[in-house]
Amino acid sequence: MQYDRTDARILEIVQKNNRLTSEVIGELAGLSATACQRRLKRLRSEGIIEADVSIVSAKAVGRPIQMLVLVSLERERADIIDRFKKAIKASAEVVNGFYVTGDADFVLYITARAMEDYEQFTRRFFYENPDIKGFKTMVVMDRVKAGFAIPIETPPEG
Repeated sequence: MQYDRTDARILEIVQKNNRLTSEVIGELAGLSATACQRRLKRLRSEGIIEADVSIVSAKAVGRPIQMLVLVSLERERADIIDRFKKAIKASAEVVNGFYVTGDADFVLYITARAMEDYEQFTRRFFYENPDIKGFKTMVVMDRVKAGFAIPIETPPEG
């Protein structure tokens, strides 16, 4: 997957606002709308742009309780890790999941309507899973920043 300086500019633009039209993005990147559409299509098909999403307020949709959960597995075996990854992907409560190094094996970002709902989730998702050694929950007091924007490295001209 490679991109050039113009692609880098397009990526910077769409990370800030992916609702802009191809005409506006093209104008900002110095391209025609058609050329911009072609580049966006290629960036998506090559997996450089993984998804076009909206960041929704958890509080506004009735899920004001937000947690970061550190999960440790009993053993680090490929089948156990793969099984847990599938469970993460299948769970609506788990907004983001990361397989990590360090003291925990996974870090999860989870939302809930109330602490009672989270307790029920923990019983179902953690306690009933024999592959889970333990988990630690940190309740989010304030979401200071939310986003998916990644700094884009501009390739050298050439």
